[in-house]
Amino acid sequence: MATEEQNKPPVYGLLAEFETAGALLEALRRTKSEGYVEIDAFTPYPVHSVCEEVSDHKKSRVSRIVGTGAFLGLLVAISLQYWISTTAYPVSIGGRPLNSWPAFIPVAFELTVLFASFAALGGMLFLNRLPRPHHPLFAVPQFERATVDRCFLLIQSRDGKFDHRSTRAFLEGLDPDEVIDVDW
Repeated sequence: MATEEQNKPPVYGLLAEFETAGALLEALRRTKSEGYVEIDAFTPYPVHSVCEEVSDHKKSRVSRIVGTGAFLGLLVAISLQYWISTTAYPVSIGGRPLNSWPAFIPVAFELTVLFASFAALGGMLFLNRLPRPHHPLFAVPQFERATVDRCFLLIQSRDGKFDHRSTRAFLEGLDPDEVIDVDW
């Protein structure tokens, strides 16, 4: 027979509630030193030290996505104008060559900017996993206080070090007000 622990559905993570930002910062430092990496912190007001403790400062992929979009826009603009001026509608005006590149510059610039901006928007939405109409934390009743007067520390279950029992014991050792299972 399966035990109750085995029948329990997997959790999104464990959420620890703290009364002050100072207690949260100390818990963050201990969590990082313990080796957890998939962590997040929530406070009702900006606490700059929290950002430094939580973020791992990975280089963003948005610049590569925008650069690729800009290059694609330039390539499409030049190719389309070259094809139109030499093959589809060749018109000789004033003896100039059919593929006169100075005439291509305004359209090429505009399409480069257009494709880059669409790539920035699409890349941002994709990398932030948006739109996300529901997040597992929204189902936790206590989490509403994250915008009022409580601070929260989340350790996600996708963390390589995450084990439900040992992670819960670790969080309880940080002296939080409460440790909550966050279900999917």
